[in-house]
Amino acid sequence: MMQLPARFPRLTALLAGFVAATGFEPLKLWPVTLACFALLLWLIESAPTHRAAFTRGWLFGLGHFTLGLNWIAHAFTFQDAMPHWFGYGAVVLLSLYLAVYPGLATLGAWWLSSILPSRNREGPGVGTERSEANNNLPLILLFAATWLISEYLRALVFTGFAWNPLGVTLLPTGITIAATLIGTYGVSALAVLAAGAIFLVIKRQFVPAAAIAVPLCALAIWGQLTQAPPTPAGAPLIRVVQPNIGQDEKYSPELEEAHFRTLAALSGQPRPAPRLIFWPEAAIPAYLDMEPQWRARLASLLGPGDLLMTGATKVYFKQVEKDGVITNALAGAANSLFIVSPQAQLLGRYDKAHLVPYGEYLPMRALLQPIGLSRLVPGDADFWPGPGPQSLPLPATLGRPQLSMGVQICYEIIFSGQVIDAKNRPAFLFNPSNDAWFGSWGPVQHLAQARLRAIEEGMPIIRSTPTGVSAVIDARGHVLRALGLPRAGYLEGALPPALPPTLFAHLGNWAAILFMALLAGLAIAIRRVKG
Repeated sequence: MMQLPARFPRLTALLAGFVAATGFEPLKLWPVTLACFALLLWLIESAPTHRAAFTRGWLFGLGHFTLGLNWIAHAFTFQDAMPHWFGYGAVVLLSLYLAVYPGLATLGAWWLSSILPSRNREGPGVGTERSEANNNLPLILLFAATWLISEYLRALVFTGFAWNPLGVTLLPTGITIAATLIGTYGVSALAVLAAGAIFLVIKRQFVPAAAIAVPLCALAIWGQLTQAPPTPAGAPLIRVVQPNIGQDEKYSPELEEAHFRTLAALSGQPRPAPRLIFWPEAAIPAYLDMEPQWRARLASLLGPGDLLMTGATKVYFKQVEKDGVITNALAGAANSLFIVSPQAQLLGRYDKAHLVPYGEYLPMRALLQPIGLSRLVPGDADFWPGPGPQSLPLPATLGRPQLSMGVQICYEIIFSGQVIDAKNRPAFLFNPSNDAWFGSWGPVQHLAQARLRAIEEGMPIIRSTPTGVSAVIDARGHVLRALGLPRAGYLEGALPPALPPTLFAHLGNWAAILFMALLAGLAIAIRRVKG
């Protein structure tokens, strides 16, 4: 059975990584992903040198990210400053870099397994099967630990790219309930352990396989049975708007008025009960803090107790002198979320903190701009980052209690442990997004990662997007209501309640680091004990 992988380990690693990406949305073939990772464990175990161990992991990662991130190529079709075909090259180039992290994970597991101290008191030829199991089980535990730390580092280095952590493939199983304890990166380690159980079964090492499988099955049952608390009577009313405005027409001046009419119609008529109305990221082409006429247009849509949360742009100017004349020139901008009151006042603003490189700003602009490269979002000035997670107050009115709202704009929601102001915990998170760039794969993958943030934090999440997927997610990560691709419509109902802070909400990614240390400690202990 292992004849082909043994003869062509590099090709096997590349193909296995490619197929492993089918476990993510929209295909959701998570058993296939686990089987591919079981094959990767075999490739690590059989690697003759540290270089071979790294190369096999790197090739696995190259295939894995090339398929999983194919949606990025679609974004380049909306930018005429760069050739559209470059999108496919961008996917491969990014994958060449991201594959370093799986390579480091396989190298780390191989190297640590080779240097672990061991003790076998039974003598040569005795207990061979148990000795082999004691070698395989530590390797699995170590690979789970190194994969965890590799994903954590991938989310940090060079501003981080945390897209599609392995643990998100387990959402259909219920095992992701463990994210309340050990976070997303810890759940990714559990996925590696599940693959390890398959590997051990193939090796006919049933006892250690059961030692892994039984706790994972218990977690899955716990996750399937665990529900969020019911929404109480009198909970605030929400209305989430999805206008189905595509990226190809979003910035058209000729369609500006039609777009506004669509947003206004989907927002509905004012009612006696106050509402929280949510529009997508960059929903309107207005500078709300500078254009009172725009604020008045928005306020005219609101009832006495309503509040509108809408994406828009905040701009910054600098004074420049030319020919002795001082003028204001655009210096930068912020991707912002504004709260608009019925009195046309701005009650709060959040500026996106975790910006997308090459999307919202161009790194090394002085070097790249002269050769024709540009950022994907139209405009000449780069976006500037905001201060980070914060909770915005929503005042009490007409029977609605005072609330606080956390905001994570689009891409920010994928960063585990970085979405909540822990010192001022909000009642819910709002994730205004623009996934119209990203074809059919990117939006559903984005939604899946938002669900993991809800589970980790015990926090309901509201998503509003131009073309889908808009959703209301409860504090256990269940999608209560959603608008798929590509549809115009709205979601209406009551705001789901939050849960008390989870263990992960208290510890953040230290919980995942502690779990990594536990896995490594177990590997050392198993190698040192008899049998």
